[in-house]
Amino acid sequence: MADTLKLVKKISRLAEGKKNLRLMEVCGTHTVAIFRSGIRQILPENVELVSGPGCPVCVTDDDFIDKAIYYARKKNFIIATFGDMLKVPGTRSTLAREAANDARIEVVYSPLDCIELAKKNPRKSVIFLAVGFETTAPTQAATVLTARAQGVKNLFMLSAQKLVPPALKFLLGDESTKVDGFLLPGHVAVVVGADAFNFLATDFKIPSAVGGFEADEILTALKSLLEQIDSGQIYVANDYKSVVTNEGNLTAKKILAQVYEVTDAVWRGMGEIPASGMKLRDEFAAFDIERVEPVELDRVEKKSACRCGEVLRGLVKPTDCPLFGKACKPLHAIGACMVSVEGVCAAWYKYGGEKFNF
Repeated sequence: MADTLKLVKKISRLAEGKKNLRLMEVCGTHTVAIFRSGIRQILPENVELVSGPGCPVCVTDDDFIDKAIYYARKKNFIIATFGDMLKVPGTRSTLAREAANDARIEVVYSPLDCIELAKKNPRKSVIFLAVGFETTAPTQAATVLTARAQGVKNLFMLSAQKLVPPALKFLLGDESTKVDGFLLPGHVAVVVGADAFNFLATDFKIPSAVGGFEADEILTALKSLLEQIDSGQIYVANDYKSVVTNEGNLTAKKILAQVYEVTDAVWRGMGEIPASGMKLRDEFAAFDIERVEPVELDRVEKKSACRCGEVLRGLVKPTDCPLFGKACKPLHAIGACMVSVEGVCAAWYKYGGEKFNF
């Protein structure tokens, strides 16, 4: 507690007399940790924390969900997924709704579970929904390598992995983005390394700090941001040195490079961002369901008052959305930001991001 008070006092001193500062926590886990520990309530009034596109479920676009639903409706397929993908809305349905209509959808806790699932169902094609950032992608790559080594031929990937650094470049290239510093995702930095974010300092002159997920670790990273703003010396602070190195996890990066190559990717609310996704290399095309059995979707324009895309870019607060807390609640989510436990809207709803009346 004593260290926490020192950090809060230091942050208050550094913020004194400065303009309103908007600091973006990129990671959804940070968003939840910040709410749970009450950090928003103890920061100076001129220091605002805004949430960014750091929830992989939230940034998964409608087309990906629609493709997953297309395959789920085929009797010879089994969809394997993490549980938080079940209620993410596509243009017309959700995986949960398809499961209620007899689609075979299995919730797994690791992509490696899909290997045994495929072995137990040799007459079925098992499709794993490979969603996530650099944090989970190495395990997905290892699953492909393991399946190939074991001769498992009925396991496939529907890929929607995202890369965080290109998304931050996109945000900073948008004039509507108003951010004075980034609290960088510790889990991603474990894999890619702190140096992967050096462009924030060199190209954009934006303070940044890699932070852990305990209250004191988050406050330490926020203090680093304010010290940079105060001194004018801009760099990438590594305040999570217990697990994050400058170069990252070289083994994980090697596995990723072996199985995947960089590609353009569509992010909910931001559109297509160049070189921000991963796809299976040609060598592993037999595991890519979109190449084995391509799907052509009928494009449907989805009209909704949901402002999830703007929330993910830090342009509006969840409470600015007319659906928040009314039509859109965790048990009946309209937008992806309310579906995931790490979603911005879900966190605001659960912990009361502002005093609001429903």
